Formats: sequence, C-alpha cells, structure tokens
Amino acid sequence: MSLIEEILSVENLNEAIKRVKVNKGASGIDKMSVDKLEPYFNEHRKEIIESIMNKTYRPQPVRRVYIPKSNGKLRPLGIPTVVDRVIPCLLPCDSPY
Repeated sequence: MSLIEEILSVENLNEAIKRVKVNKGASGIDKMSVDKLEPYFNEHRKEIIESIMNKTYRPQPVRRVYIPKSNGKLRPLGIPTVVDRVIPCLLPCDSPY
C-alpha cells in the first residue's frame, strides 16, 4: 500500500471527519454544518479520494469574516468549508507537511 493510499484509507478519513466534528466551527461558503459532513462523505467519498489521487482536488473559496480587535480595528478571518477542513486532518499532527 502506498503512502497516499494509507492516508486516504477509510479509517483515516473517518478519524479526520471525527476531528473536524469535535472542533465544530462555523460553516464556509457552502453553509454545510459539521453534522452533515459524515453523510456527505459517505455519498461523495469516492470522488473526493479520486480527485486527491489525481491531483485535481481544489478547495472551495473561503468565507471572509472580520473579528474586532481590542484597538478597534478588524482582523480578517477565512473560514473554509467543512469538507476542506477534513483534508489537512488526514496528515498526522507531527507531519512536516
């Protein structure tokens, strides 16, 4: 089994989905909540894995919000879609990538 196949294994994907669900967070531009993440991956897992393997996966644009700072200015914050939050979770936390 190659490294990319191991990274994209069902067990690893399920663990990454679980980590995203635990972190909760706001939805991105697609307005999908973390509660809908698991059913979405169950339906689209094959296409997502194929697009990553074929190097054609492209994350969606992020939703921009502004967080007020103590000095009165605003700090921009980018909120990715919940699906795009799963992909970085596939790599181990101690990975150099």
